[in-house]
Amino acid sequence: MEAKTKNMRDRQEMPGLYVHVPFCLRKCPYCSFYSLAGRRGLYGRYVRALSTQMRWFEDYFRPGIPEARSIFFGGGTPTVFSAAVLADLLAACREFFLSSGREVETSIEVNPATVAGEDLVRLRRAGFNRLSIGVQSFRDDELRRLGRLHTAAAARQTVRLARRAGFANLSLDLMYGLPGQRLAGWLDTLRQALDLEPEHLSIYELTVEEGTPFAGQARRGNLDLPAEEEVLAMMETTLTRLAAAGYRRYEISSYARPGRECCHNINYWQNGSYVGLGAGAVSCLAGRRLSGVADVEDYCCRLESGRPVWSDVEQLDREARFRETVIMGLRMTAGVSVAGLRRRFDIDLPAYYGPTLAALLDQDLIVRDQDRLRLSARGLVLANRVMAELV
Repeated sequence: MEAKTKNMRDRQEMPGLYVHVPFCLRKCPYCSFYSLAGRRGLYGRYVRALSTQMRWFEDYFRPGIPEARSIFFGGGTPTVFSAAVLADLLAACREFFLSSGREVETSIEVNPATVAGEDLVRLRRAGFNRLSIGVQSFRDDELRRLGRLHTAAAARQTVRLARRAGFANLSLDLMYGLPGQRLAGWLDTLRQALDLEPEHLSIYELTVEEGTPFAGQARRGNLDLPAEEEVLAMMETTLTRLAAAGYRRYEISSYARPGRECCHNINYWQNGSYVGLGAGAVSCLAGRRLSGVADVEDYCCRLESGRPVWSDVEQLDREARFRETVIMGLRMTAGVSVAGLRRRFDIDLPAYYGPTLAALLDQDLIVRDQDRLRLSARGLVLANRVMAELV
């Protein structure tokens, strides 16, 4: 009976709702995520399919859908859809997953090349209260090499227009370690970003992913990436400059003013439950990982014919969920609570990892602070190595 009750409780948890818009104007040469460039003719069909999938989750959660604590529209580029379409989609999401009408963190990814001032006003009126703006760089030469369609001036204008539209919570996405980038160029981008006073910054080192045009260029020796020492200097300078400007690093790639951390992403890092709508979107509910087909036409066809959209359904056992929670939680600078994990999974972390954890502690990659385990400063730099040890 206890196991059944716990399963029902897990089934009713849904802190996060993610809506995937897998369309963009042009595929960037570094992007390995599933997305389609152009294909405007599929937009209407895809929106209808999203609405159908919402009704599927209504049946899944019967007798009542739990309320979302955050909503996030990502892509691709969600703003290839008109502001009116996005407003209707958000209204449908709120009707299904937020029937109380209360306000929660509601984010949307924005490309400076696809939004105008009036679009931002409509998005704010529709209920979006947080923008994640895909700036990447404030230098036009770097933006061209990244295949971005906007200019640095357009990115700055997008931030100004967002403020004018009433957005009080802005996040800027930036990348370093770019082709042709040097430390001075990165510092210029960082300076311009800080001048705009966003509440949040997501800062990523470029990773050359297999299957992307950048990977092909790298194999041919045609990708002028900065040396490892220079990339490390970019990372170290970022930490110093952002701390001095009042931003706290709360996750490997995330920095925020106090109280402006991204609730939606924190739920991911805490391995919470969430629903993902759209082609290629993943849901994690009651220990089940449901992966949607990463093909827009197949996704639409399946929903139109009443078939499941999942390409894979994985039931995670208690130990698998525990390991994932540890690995994801260590991405956060606060780390993980040993007592909290014991309560949640009935597993003692130090005993479970034994010699592996002892070695990571000895190498100063992980530190223990009373009940909490977290990555050290060195461990944050070598995070991938640490996570590989804990899988």
